[in-house]
Amino acid sequence: MMNAKEIREKEKPQIEARLMELRKEQFNLRMQKGSGQLSRPDQVKSVRREIARVKTILNELKRAKA
Repeated sequence: MMNAKEIREKEKPQIEARLMELRKEQFNLRMQKGSGQLSRPDQVKSVRREIARVKTILNELKRAKA
């Protein structure tokens, strides 16, 4: 899990790639939850929050350009 400072240090393509990784991870966790195989339910919350963190930083970059 990365904090906001670490995310801000990366370039935009790297941040977007991280967002895609997190989306895939979120999908996999949802599938595990649906089939009853989820071992750590707290992971769902942490992945969701990291996705929000990454999207917030991407929006900040977008607003800075405008």
